[in-house]
Amino acid sequence: MLRPIFVRPLTDAERRQVEAGLRSSDAFVLRRCQLLLASARGERATAIARQPGCDDQTVREAIHACNAVGLAALQPGSRRPHTVHAAFDADRAEHLRALLHQSPRTFGKPSSVWTLELAAQVSFEHGLTPERVSGETIRATLKRLGVGWKRAKRWLASPDRAYARKKAHATV
Repeated sequence: MLRPIFVRPLTDAERRQVEAGLRSSDAFVLRRCQLLLASARGERATAIARQPGCDDQTVREAIHACNAVGLAALQPGSRRPHTVHAAFDADRAEHLRALLHQSPRTFGKPSSVWTLELAAQVSFEHGLTPERVSGETIRATLKRLGVGWKRAKRWLASPDRAYARKKAHATV
């Protein structure tokens, strides 16, 4: 069995600050203060967890955070993941770039313009990704390649060879 973990002894100033946190309107701060004060009273993590209805691992994480960084543990940290796993490695990202230089019609799609969702679908169908990714993943991959992405615009064009000359005279 593991040794029980407790918060380090709090100074008087720290204790006042934690007790003031009990009046916080932020639920995260309130919960952390409750957990830390209970631990300072000598209660074990499993007993502390029962009162606010949280997991005992949550209590242990709060205690570890307080012991490591002090009262900065009363503020929520970033929810951003520590590591980002790219769906496209460098080689597959280049394949994606090459794929987007072709018309979607060559892949049997009814559209002549690429959208992020369509690119995600085709990249999955052609094995560039092991699972279907989001359009945002495609956008982030293209950004990593230095390619900007704008919403597709439909341009009117004429098959008439003299269209450019006629259009130039019409606008003058």
